[in-house]
Parts: sequence; C-alpha cells; structure tokens
Amino acid sequence: MTRILVVEDDLEIAGPLVRTLQGGGYSVALVGDGLSALEKAKTTKPDMIVLDLGLPSMDGLDVCRNLRAQKLDMPILILTARTSELDLVVGLDAGADDYIMKPFKSSELLARLRALMRRVDGHDVTELIGNGIVLNTEARSCTCNEVEVALTSTEYQLLELLMRNSGRVISRQQILRDVWNTDWSGSTKNLDMHVSALRRKLGEEGEHISTIRGLGFRFDRT
Repeated sequence: MTRILVVEDDLEIAGPLVRTLQGGGYSVALVGDGLSALEKAKTTKPDMIVLDLGLPSMDGLDVCRNLRAQKLDMPILILTARTSELDLVVGLDAGADDYIMKPFKSSELLARLRALMRRVDGHDVTELIGNGIVLNTEARSCTCNEVEVALTSTEYQLLELLMRNSGRVISRQQILRDVWNTDWSGSTKNLDMHVSALRRKLGEEGEHISTIRGLGFRFDRT
C-alpha cells in the first residue's frame, strides 16, 4: 500500500484530507508542523508527501528544500492558498513536484497523486489534470468537475495540446500543425470556432482557456 505523509496544521482541512486519501486506498500519517515533517520523512521514508506551505516551526518551502538537500526524493505535492505565479514557481524550484490550490476537489487531488506515482514508477502520464478537468489520454475521455464531457476528436486533441502545455502560449500555427496537420497560414476562423465550442462544453472551467491576442491560446491551471 502506498504510504503518504500529510503535513497540514489546520485540522479542518487535515481531517477530511486524511479521510479522502484513506478512501482512495492510501496509508496515511499526519503531522502538523514543519520540524515534525522533516523528522517523520527521514525516519519513515514515505512514498509521497502532501505538504502545506503555511506551517508552524518551519515553512513548507523550507521543509521541501531540506528534504531535497538530504537526498530524499519522494514526490512532494504542495497544498497552497497562495495564488501568485511567483509563489508557485518558488515552490517548484524548492523541489516540489506539483501543487494544488485550496480549496480543491477530492477527485482532482487523487488524480494528481496517481499521476505523480506513475511518473515515479516510470509509466507514461495518462491523466492530465487542472481546474477540475481530468483528461484520460488512454481512454481519450474528459470529465469536468466529475461529470463526463463528450468531446469531438478535434476538441479532445485541442484540449490535450493545451493541457500538456499548461501555462504556455500555444500559437495558432502550432495548433493547426498538431491538431489539423496543416501549415495553413490564412484565416483561422475554424480554429476559433472549435475553441469556442470547447469552452462552452467545459462551462465555467472553459474560462481557463485564454486567448492571447496576436499570439494564440493558453490553458491557465490554478
């Protein structure tokens, strides 16, 4: 059974989080401060760590840096209420493997953890996750906030391309090459229509597909 160390000092978050992980088939240990997290990680060497940033005794970023400095390489998923891109970049630079924003959906958390474990095991990532959207690249299926979304083949390929490159602007030309297999340089109205249709199908989460004027499109994962 996969062992997860949860580091969270807020019991209102920690309790439901532990129950969610146990319900997902994980063995869970819980500590509530940074120094205890370091000691527990060193002595028990869990398979994965779910780490809050705002902790007593030692900030989550420092916990992360210390673990990596001691050559402890288990995957670390950061829980954070911090919304600035700089904060998230600093977390990843400190050695975290992924992050999820509070408040989060249980299904998205579990999907992120499964994806992290597949990376560690050397398997291809088969789920792309962000903003309540889960794209299964083996089944070629999409769920949004735990509801299945019926996508056309083109819409699926478009969403997969954007989610694989979340945070990056993908030019119209690259999308046409990768999705439509063409180097067409004229009107891209057909592409715009597909993006609009995809946004509508994703509902509120479709707002995370941003149009970057004069450049292309970007999937913004929060």
